Amino acid sequence: MHDQVKLPVFNDIAAAADRIKGHAVRTPLLNSAYLDDITGCRVFLKPECLQRTGSFKFRGAFNTISSMTDDERKNGVIAVSSGNHAQGVADAARVHGISATIIMPADAPKTKIDRTKRLGAQVILYDRANEDREAIAAEHCRKTGAAFIHPFNDPRVIAGQGTAGLEACQDIVARGKTLEEVLVPAGGGGLASGTALSVSHHFPGVAVHTCEPEGFDDYRRSLASGRVEENPVEGGSVCDAILTPRPGEIGFAINSRLAGEGFAVTDEQALQATAFAFRELKLVVEPGGAVALASLLKYRDRLAGKTVLLVLSGGNMDPEMLQRAADLPEIR
Repeated sequence: MHDQVKLPVFNDIAAAADRIKGHAVRTPLLNSAYLDDITGCRVFLKPECLQRTGSFKFRGAFNTISSMTDDERKNGVIAVSSGNHAQGVADAARVHGISATIIMPADAPKTKIDRTKRLGAQVILYDRANEDREAIAAEHCRKTGAAFIHPFNDPRVIAGQGTAGLEACQDIVARGKTLEEVLVPAGGGGLASGTALSVSHHFPGVAVHTCEPEGFDDYRRSLASGRVEENPVEGGSVCDAILTPRPGEIGFAINSRLAGEGFAVTDEQALQATAFAFRELKLVVEPGGAVALASLLKYRDRLAGKTVLLVLSGGNMDPEMLQRAADLPEIR
């Protein structure tokens, strides 16, 4: 794939930042004295759960649609997503005054399905275990002429997602600080690769660690082997937002050069991080969006003494999931 597609570079992220300005939220850079105390780190938190539509995905969707010509946009857009990309594309399409169709797994959180519809998109549900979502999308594109927006394997999407890392790096520089470790949730790797480009521009040599649920750690295994590895199954974790079959080839071409070792956490650890974010940070962070925080807490001894940036990538979950997280023993 990346042999035919021009890989995004930092200048593409800077251009994306100009496009999304005034539409995407410039989320704050937060600190927690308690989190610093229990981890022994100096932690900077980028809470993309506070982003428009509740996750970083609005950034990439808006940048992509903004980059299209009127002719490319005229028949609307289509996307496949378990919910966060769905809402990002739906809202970005609404702002641009075009139609959006989203292919969503039937087992996606009801909150995400309902909000995607509320943003004006048509939702087509599919069976995650037995149907091919990209085949469904391809057939819809053939029939309607709609433009397909891939959730992560698209240079425009990656550039848009990279604006979250750009903002964080700018804010860290403005505080006169530097970085030693970066932890970011990874599904297909759009956010991770965009973050890696931003971080390498501002802090050369600092590695980005992809963070995933155990059993779905295709990125960790791919970085270790040097080639794209697949997950054996596509469902079965509470971290629904970051379950993908394999890393995107475009992002992997970037991350294989810039990323460090990948981290993996259990579903319970992700849920405990969700509860920690709620209790201690006063933030609603879904399990998939909390895996970087979970990784910091799991690997705190290894990271002690370091200055760490971690991304809280999304906060879209049903109340029952938050209750499930709150019922677990607290992390201390």
